[in-house]
Amino acid sequence: MNRANAAQALVADDMIRTADIDINGTAAICDPIGALYLPGSRTLVVSDLHLETGAAHARRGMLLPPYDTGLTLKLLQAALDRYGPSRVISLGDSFHDRHGAGALPEASQAQIMAMMRGRDWFWIAGNHDPDHPAGLPGDCVGALQFDGLCFRHEPLGGTADTAGEVAGHLHPAARVVRRGRGVRRPCFATDGLRLIMPSFGVTTGGLNLRNAAFQGLFHQSLLTAHLLGRERIYSVPFDRLIG
Repeated sequence: MNRANAAQALVADDMIRTADIDINGTAAICDPIGALYLPGSRTLVVSDLHLETGAAHARRGMLLPPYDTGLTLKLLQAALDRYGPSRVISLGDSFHDRHGAGALPEASQAQIMAMMRGRDWFWIAGNHDPDHPAGLPGDCVGALQFDGLCFRHEPLGGTADTAGEVAGHLHPAARVVRRGRGVRRPCFATDGLRLIMPSFGVTTGGLNLRNAAFQGLFHQSLLTAHLLGRERIYSVPFDRLIG
């Protein structure tokens, strides 16, 4: 599965149905484009953009269509236009490898610079991109804390002392039965205390929320998957998901 059809989310704002949630006492909005918005602090959060995935594979001799960066940035611009945030947090793996930022096409670099202008911008270090993105401004940090939330790339193990954690890395996805057939979509996963973001990059895959990698991260009785639909979020309790 990939998010190549995520461009379908570029529909008129008045058609979009988001999901209002609470993370450790902080109000947040899950958007079907795959971004999280915190209205109280005017903060937009995205995770796992994996920009320059095609170029990274090409350096290893595997040729993929070189369109991932352009499509992902198109979605990101749509999210910025929709919410007009004063702060943006990119939750790690913003680039597919540590060489991605330095190898950006000039037009893509200029596009990112324009997005960043006039905003506080934080690059959370990821396992794919542990360094500050070459040639780009913004702050690169291992984690960021404010408003009772802690933003990092990889979720800490277990549920103790992780209230307010907002993380990425695992690319959660969920399957439900809709109109008699199974449907699998990327999702926000939260039990109200912690949230794991869907991946934002258009060529990224997803890991089923029932996978063992998620065990122990949530209180399952409180866990909800907020699935990304074309025009809306579908909020489904964990016990209604299928494997």
